[in-house]
Amino acid sequence: MNPLLRTVAGLGTGWVAARGMAVASRLQATHGEAAAAKVSDRRSFTRNAALGASAVVLANLGVAFGMLMWPNKTGDFGSDITVSAGNIPEPGATPFRNQAGKFYIVRNEDGIQALYWKCVHLGCTVPWNAGENDFHCPCHGSIFNIDGARTGGPATRRLDRMPIVVNGDGSITVTTNPTMIEAASGRTDYLPTDATPYP
Repeated sequence: MNPLLRTVAGLGTGWVAARGMAVASRLQATHGEAAAAKVSDRRSFTRNAALGASAVVLANLGVAFGMLMWPNKTGDFGSDITVSAGNIPEPGATPFRNQAGKFYIVRNEDGIQALYWKCVHLGCTVPWNAGENDFHCPCHGSIFNIDGARTGGPATRRLDRMPIVVNGDGSITVTTNPTMIEAASGRTDYLPTDATPYP
């Protein structure tokens, strides 16, 4: 949900609660005990208002959590994406991040890999940690080295890879179709055969 809409919804809920309290107060003051008996007493009204406000807050937190865990599926993910030769990093250099395809291009002496940036533990996005020269999952602390091998945390295997085709001009084509992503089948380590040779 749009943050502006959440703010407006929260303000609207607060206004409705304030109006309800004002109406109950006026009914008690103007119609005496008989009318006040029809309206919840002040304690139960306050309790109900607090429960309603808590429900609104929890609903907003639920929506925010859902947006964090399952972001919008937009962009080029699911198709073939071409990465120009100028974006291919040198061996051991900082990985190239492709936002639309949800992958990192990493390179070592064996060749290149397109690492799917989804943690194999619970699916959180795994960012590159330049300070420690590895990938750190912010959700539960799984750590992967620059080649995608698991070096720590609860993940049970290495990062998944996407198929790569090296084109004649030095560019590469990465297949981001989820059915084509190559799972490591329980392996935590890196093997030279994981990399696609690159000129």
